Amino acid sequence: MEVFPVDLIYRPWKHAEGQLSFIQHSLINPEIFCFADYPCHTVATDILKAPPEDDNREIATWKSLDLIESLLRLAEVGQYEQVKQLFSFPIKHCPDMLVLALLQINTSWHTLRHELISTLMPIFLGNHPNSAIILHYAWHGQGQSPSIRQLIMHAMAEWYMRGEQYDQAKLSRILDVAQDLKALSMLLNGTPFAFVIDLAALASRREYLKLDKWLTDKIREHGEPFIQACMTFLKRRCPSILGGLAPEKDQPKSAQLPPETLATMLACLQACAGSVSQELSETILTMVANCSNVMNKARQPPPGVMPKGRPPSASSLDAISPVQIDPLAGMTSLSIGGSAAPHTQSMQGFPPNLGSAFSTPQSPAKAFPPLSTPNQTTAFSGIGGLSSQLPVGGLGTGSLTGIGTGALGLPAVNNDPFVQRKLGTSGLNQPTFQQSKMKPSDLSQVWPEANQHFSKEIDDEANSYFQRIYNHPPHPTMSVDEVLEMLQRFKDSTIKREREVFNCMLRNLFEEYRFFPQYPDKELHITACLFGGIIEKGLVTYMALGLALRYVLEALRKPFGSKMYYFGIAALDRFKNRLKDYPQYCQHLASISHFMQFPHHLQEYIEYGQQSRDPPVKMQGSITTPGSIALAQAQAQAQVPAKAPLAGQVSTMVTTSTTTTVAKTVTVTRPTGVSFKKDVPPSINTTNIDTLLVATDQTERIVEPPENIQEKIAFIFNNLSQSNMTQKVEELKETVKEEFMPWVSQYLVMKRVSIEPNFHSLYSNFLDTLKNPEFNKMVLNETYRNIKVLLTSDKAAANFSDRSLLKNLGHWLGMITLAKNKPILHTDLDVKSLLLEAYVKGQQELLYVVPFVAKVLESSIRSVVFRPPNPWTMAIMNVLAELHQEHDLKLNLKFEIEVLCKNLALDINELKPGNLLKDKDRLKNLDEQLSAPKKDVKQPEELPPITTTTTSTTPATNTTCTATVPPQPQYSYHDINVYSLAGLAPHITLNPTIPLFQAHPQLKQCVRQAIERAVQELVHPVVDRSIKIAMTTCEQIVRKDFALDSEESRMRIAAHHMMRNLTAGMAMITCREPLLMSISTNLKNSFASALRTASPQQREMMDQAAAQLAQDNCELACCFIQKTAVEKAGPEMDKRLATEFELRKHARQEGRRYCDPVVLTYQAERMPEQIRLKVGGVDPKQLAVYEEFARNVPGFLPTNDLSQPTGFLAQPMKQAWATDDVAQIYDKCITELEQHLHAIPPTLAMNPQAQALRSLLEVVVLSRNSRDAIAALGLLQKAVEGLLDATSGADADLLLRYRECHLLVLKALQDGRAYGSPWCNKQITRCLIECRDEYKYNVEAVELLIRNHLVNMQQYDLHLAQSMENGLNYMAVAFAMQLVKILLVDERSVAHVTEADLFHTIETLMRINAHSRGNAPEGLPQLMEVVRSNYEAMIDRAHGGPNFMMHSGISQASEYDDPPGLREKAEYLLREWVNLYHSAAAGRDSTKAFSAFVGQMHQQGILKTDDLITRFFRLCTEMCVEISYRAQAEQQHNPAANPTMIRAKCYHNLDAFVRLIALLVKHSGEATNTVTKINLLNKVLGIVVGVLLQDHDVRQSEFQQLPYHRIFIMLLLELNAPEHVLETINFQTLTAFCNTFHILRPTKAPGFVYAWLELISHRIFIARMLAHTPQQKGWPMYAQLLIDLFKYLAPFLRNVELTKPMQILYKGTLRVLLVLLHDFPEFLCDYHYGFCDVIPPNCIQLRNLILSAFPRNMRLPDPFTPNLKVDMLSEINIAPRILTNFTGVMPPQFKKDLDSYLKTRSPVTFLSDLRSNLQVSNEPGNRYNLQLINALVLYVGTQAIAHIHNKGSTPSMSTITHSAHMDIFQNLAVDLDTEGRYLFLNAIANQLRYPNSHTHYFSCTMLYLFAEANTEAIQEQITRVLLERLIVNRPHPWGLLITFIELIKNPAFKFWNHEFVHCAPEIEKLFQSVAQCCMGQKQAQQVMEGTGAS
Repeated sequence: MEVFPVDLIYRPWKHAEGQLSFIQHSLINPEIFCFADYPCHTVATDILKAPPEDDNREIATWKSLDLIESLLRLAEVGQYEQVKQLFSFPIKHCPDMLVLALLQINTSWHTLRHELISTLMPIFLGNHPNSAIILHYAWHGQGQSPSIRQLIMHAMAEWYMRGEQYDQAKLSRILDVAQDLKALSMLLNGTPFAFVIDLAALASRREYLKLDKWLTDKIREHGEPFIQACMTFLKRRCPSILGGLAPEKDQPKSAQLPPETLATMLACLQACAGSVSQELSETILTMVANCSNVMNKARQPPPGVMPKGRPPSASSLDAISPVQIDPLAGMTSLSIGGSAAPHTQSMQGFPPNLGSAFSTPQSPAKAFPPLSTPNQTTAFSGIGGLSSQLPVGGLGTGSLTGIGTGALGLPAVNNDPFVQRKLGTSGLNQPTFQQSKMKPSDLSQVWPEANQHFSKEIDDEANSYFQRIYNHPPHPTMSVDEVLEMLQRFKDSTIKREREVFNCMLRNLFEEYRFFPQYPDKELHITACLFGGIIEKGLVTYMALGLALRYVLEALRKPFGSKMYYFGIAALDRFKNRLKDYPQYCQHLASISHFMQFPHHLQEYIEYGQQSRDPPVKMQGSITTPGSIALAQAQAQAQVPAKAPLAGQVSTMVTTSTTTTVAKTVTVTRPTGVSFKKDVPPSINTTNIDTLLVATDQTERIVEPPENIQEKIAFIFNNLSQSNMTQKVEELKETVKEEFMPWVSQYLVMKRVSIEPNFHSLYSNFLDTLKNPEFNKMVLNETYRNIKVLLTSDKAAANFSDRSLLKNLGHWLGMITLAKNKPILHTDLDVKSLLLEAYVKGQQELLYVVPFVAKVLESSIRSVVFRPPNPWTMAIMNVLAELHQEHDLKLNLKFEIEVLCKNLALDINELKPGNLLKDKDRLKNLDEQLSAPKKDVKQPEELPPITTTTTSTTPATNTTCTATVPPQPQYSYHDINVYSLAGLAPHITLNPTIPLFQAHPQLKQCVRQAIERAVQELVHPVVDRSIKIAMTTCEQIVRKDFALDSEESRMRIAAHHMMRNLTAGMAMITCREPLLMSISTNLKNSFASALRTASPQQREMMDQAAAQLAQDNCELACCFIQKTAVEKAGPEMDKRLATEFELRKHARQEGRRYCDPVVLTYQAERMPEQIRLKVGGVDPKQLAVYEEFARNVPGFLPTNDLSQPTGFLAQPMKQAWATDDVAQIYDKCITELEQHLHAIPPTLAMNPQAQALRSLLEVVVLSRNSRDAIAALGLLQKAVEGLLDATSGADADLLLRYRECHLLVLKALQDGRAYGSPWCNKQITRCLIECRDEYKYNVEAVELLIRNHLVNMQQYDLHLAQSMENGLNYMAVAFAMQLVKILLVDERSVAHVTEADLFHTIETLMRINAHSRGNAPEGLPQLMEVVRSNYEAMIDRAHGGPNFMMHSGISQASEYDDPPGLREKAEYLLREWVNLYHSAAAGRDSTKAFSAFVGQMHQQGILKTDDLITRFFRLCTEMCVEISYRAQAEQQHNPAANPTMIRAKCYHNLDAFVRLIALLVKHSGEATNTVTKINLLNKVLGIVVGVLLQDHDVRQSEFQQLPYHRIFIMLLLELNAPEHVLETINFQTLTAFCNTFHILRPTKAPGFVYAWLELISHRIFIARMLAHTPQQKGWPMYAQLLIDLFKYLAPFLRNVELTKPMQILYKGTLRVLLVLLHDFPEFLCDYHYGFCDVIPPNCIQLRNLILSAFPRNMRLPDPFTPNLKVDMLSEINIAPRILTNFTGVMPPQFKKDLDSYLKTRSPVTFLSDLRSNLQVSNEPGNRYNLQLINALVLYVGTQAIAHIHNKGSTPSMSTITHSAHMDIFQNLAVDLDTEGRYLFLNAIANQLRYPNSHTHYFSCTMLYLFAEANTEAIQEQITRVLLERLIVNRPHPWGLLITFIELIKNPAFKFWNHEFVHCAPEIEKLFQSVAQCCMGQKQAQQVMEGTGAS
């Protein structure tokens, strides 16, 4: 047959329908006719990676190109729909082949072909295996028509815009494809705009495209339609830009627009706003205006959370940070007053300017602009002066500018801060300042015209103008006004170049803002004027204007007196006339906390500006800032020769004296008295009279005698004594003219009396001898004047010198008035009012006033008139007595009052305290004596204002200069204790006048935590890096200086001095700024969380308080960190120089002098004589440099005491006040110890323990007096060793007292106000570890310490494990065994110790036990057996195994020293996760949310190390728990709240957290790697357990179970979901949960017991443990949990203490048992023994429940069947399964004897010793070892059964007799007392269960013992044991019933004849009713009567 003419079918037919019909049918039946079988042109599919299935004929058909061409042709002739229908098969099954076919045919382009390709394209945009090949072929294929590309592009747009609107994942795929095809530019030139703009935005984010250029081009090309599209796009992607909803509410995260993109688009739109329609342009401007709000709406992550250096991408975090303003300086955010953290690349925790100063790659010049000293000298005169200049000079608020150029060798060429910074950019002419690390587009939206890349010429020209502003003549200069005029010209210029210069200058100025804080004052002032001028002249508009105003506002918000504050003031002063145009802005200005300190005229402008008006009188106040003074000086110096600074101006700032004084203002040169060397600062231990000097400078000038006369006067007073009094008086009269007497009076009071209290009587006699009433009056007036100065001075906490001056003057005043019978007039000093005012103003004021008043009154005793009972004196005394009653008055003030009473011979209790202090009316008319008078006088304008009150120890200064000098040191080095953070507490300054504290005194508690937290965060990084930086410098210099010195001690001391100095300086400049920020932020947060719903006023009060407290305490925190660094630096230095020291020692041992030969040669050959090092010691002049280092440690007061060693806390802390918390704690301790000592009976007084207690008391007293950590450590050591040393030799009562006293001392030290728990426990543990062996192993003492929470268990456990030396150290092993037994087996009172705490010890003991093969230490195998049976879990103790993970998790839950910032990170991440979890887009089981979140965890570095993961989980657990506590506290405050709502609130976070854990467990490690998953789960469970135990310990009765219960139950459900990955690890998961529940057993965490019971009885848990786990592997673990429950209940049940809570628990337990009895009876059968072992004998029903269980496959014969033959039952010879190792409790020797007796009846003594082996004490109710009796009975019984079986018979009444086994039972029945016998019979009755060989044997035994009993007592007891089990509610065990029925039925036992049956009518009745129940009425009657008859 010929070939089928297939080509005829393909060619066009006349009857198109017929042709189509044929094709349709053949396609439906390919097996009949298949086109693929015939010749045709086929599709070329060889390029496909995954070719179509060849054997599928339905697909093969479509290989024919001819077929496809024919179909397309048919579609054109009216068969469109049907043909399209046909194509649906290939579209579905072989789209790749179809596309290739459509591309390979050569007919023209039909509509259908277009449509098909459009339909097919999205398939390949998805994830088809051949997608890349197909797309490539279509786009790049040979001979493809251009329209195909159009088609593909169109398909992409369609695909993206259809379906799920604007899906970012699709867009991302399109972008990838476009990049791949190199088609991006073509795509971006296409339409529709909506799609294209979206794509462009994404492309620019991936940096494939410069968005701004693209947008500009498109706008130029397409005009308004494109602009319109852009705006639609912005509205869609950022709804809030037109004031819509905030983005997070209605958009998935991925759909939000990143801020850079937003900023760029807005900038481009703004640029064309002028050239579009009115409507569009308005919308654009609205968008621009809203832009700033939008960008700040988004929540910011905490600082340090963002990955370094990368702007956050909006998809992963919704932190939309204002990137465009990011790099601009210390700006915190865009919105005025917002708080977004700038993500500059800075060191964590440091402000950006510091971060940049320390990161190495940047130019060194950047960090240190030159110091501008007025006369252009280099800043420093060499390194020698470095220490003294660090604190002076141009230092700002802690930035590094002050280090100057001389020291760094940078050229000090000019003072332009800009150009200076550019030195480091090594000739790059890129955009101006490299350092700002800006993206080119960062400021683009501020100046769209300023195309970011200016040419180098433009840049240089712009900078040259700046240069001129800062220059000094003779260099070319320009004034600020000239520059502003020029800018005005350039702005509107027609010349493009000038416009560019204008843009460049403005942009540079704005970019430079972030570096302003580093400018020297003068340059900063000029810059401020320029900045203000730009606003004033309107040179900037729109966003730029907003930005400029915001910068000024930011600057003004900086603390009053800071550099940037002055910048703000100067700028504001420039544009004050414009303020009326910005009323809103004025409101912001007026709300700044220190607004009232602004210059007066500016306040006026701002106040009127708020109403859009100018002030009525345009005041022109001058503003003085450090900069303006510096500027005035510089100008003055340009005209005056540079020799002498002008009077009235600050002299050069750099002083090389040894002081940290500030250069004084040289107003009038007034020589001071000779007794004080000029300019030498008073040392710390003399009293400082600066406050008086300062005040005197401002009073009217007194005529001063010439220098020589002054010296004579000083000489007279220096040599004055009682013996030469008259002679000296005459000398004075001769020397001093009348006109100089006022000066003498001032000299006497100020320079002598105020600081020499010991000579007061001498000076008083001098006045009497002088007999000059006028002079006396002068002295009295001068005294009052000085007293007033001190009373009105600043009363800072640390200002001791002013307080002592005041006391001294008070004493003097009393001497020259009261003692001489002269009154103190009310007009001069109103003492009572003074006391009242001080009382009202608070503690600080009282510290000044009370000692002062006491000193004044002290003199009244010497007066005839004023001595008590003078009414004036008594009135004051009564006020003091009233004060004394105030309970919170400081102790030292009470002490002052008591001493005064003693001096005046008054009894404080007999005084009559009135009610003056509470007198409100008196307060109203109070004349203030304690604060400075208000000044209304305007200061003259040339001089800066001088404040009346200066802080302590500051010489007269212009306050305005202080900005350039770091704050004055307030503390001496030894004031601060850095042993623990508690050292901060005594020094914290709390200004009582802070309004917030007056309103909410409870907030004072927040202060200490806030400061401690700030210090804690910064201390490690600062200390480490300060040491690192200082170390290298110090090491090099000391090595050089001492290279030829053979004495290593000199070298060491010098190295320490220098190291301390440099380290302290380094730490100081590094941490001050961050501390200020951190303290203030912490305080704000604490205040905010304490006052949840704060009003705006309260908020303002909070901010103000936070700012003031931060300012007040920053110095303290700084000193703490500095001292910590210094203390750590010494030892580090020693390590560095160790080899140097060794070399010198070595040389000395060999008898030679060390010197470094290389240095010697170098010095001799290269160094000039004057500075050459000599062999031998370093000369004193050189050593002086090092002593200088020691004297002035930066940040601390200078000290003259160089002798102290540099060791840790070398000197006792000198505290100038009498008491503090620590002292109170010691005092309490002392009184308690004294009470104990008094209570010791005299007979024992000489007992060594009593003596030891007395010596302990002495040490406590010593420690109280020195109150430093060294003494505390000594005391602690004594207490621990005392405890260990005490053995029980002494009187029991005394021993108890002895231990009590030692614990008391340790507890006192552990108090949080003293040294705190971590420090104490660490030191106690160290003592335990290091003490001598003879008393190291005192187990009672160690247990006592552990029980009292005084031992760090982790450390101690490790030590104990090591000290056993694998069993070689026998003492240690025995000790460890005792300790384990006491703590873990006996479970006495130490509930908080779990096996996790003795993890390593137990592990080691187990190892010793395993390896010692039979000769283990005695008792160890049994102990381990018990431990093992108690803690099944302990078996898999492989190090690093799951169990190890859990226990390490538990111990890590109590670690608190987290890396700084981690808590914030964790909090931020947790919050993120909770939001993701609850968002709609989280995906099934939160999988989508999880993958996004893991990325974030990676970014934060949380997943870097196991330690961080652990800490993360711990912090999250703590936070979730905290939230629950808060919610539940809410419910208590508001009982009406719905508890379900509250619970839901808690669950909101808890469930999210649990889901996170579950997902992490599921996805950790590879899918098949179960180990990682299980380890992680164990670790997390361990952490939750650890947190729970800690919480339980701390909160005790306040503990809440809810959060933990929810975590466990939800985690259990999550991890038991039916998923393959979870199923594979199910057993390990359950094991982990069992271990968890076991560790949390009720004896360990009683507060958790209800939740615990609910967890272990949860249906899923029971089902998984007992039913689903194969091979019953879950049974032993579940049995252990039930045993834990019974053990907890036992004591309560035994003593029948069933309070309401216990009843509930007991009921719950019964219910659990009923469930088990019903569903898992076999489980109860197998473990009945272990359960009965721990259930108290009196719990009958509970035990019956367990004993009635029988296997489900067994049918129980009815025990009531008449003539039931038990021994004939088939089951009766089968032994039951007992899964408890019951022989484990038998001591080995006992078991050996027992086995021997059963076999051979020897040793003979076995029976007689049996009772004593079972008895453990004589205490009734606890005489016998119950476990041993139970074990003995069951063991003997099983052996007996085996023995009978071996003889070939079965147990019965006849076969059980006369064997060793029965001897033992009979012996027990006879020999034991009633208690023992009861336990023994119970043990037998416990085996009477379902039919099995044990039941049968023990039933026979019980009956046999009854029959053979030799007394009725035994029979009565047997009856009692059986009966009491029957008369409770059902169920009753089967074996029990048959035994009892046999007993009463079988006449052989003569049951009814016994007396006890008839002893009382009710008993008789009871037996009858039981008999009737058991046998039926009739039979019972017969039995009873039958017996009666016989």
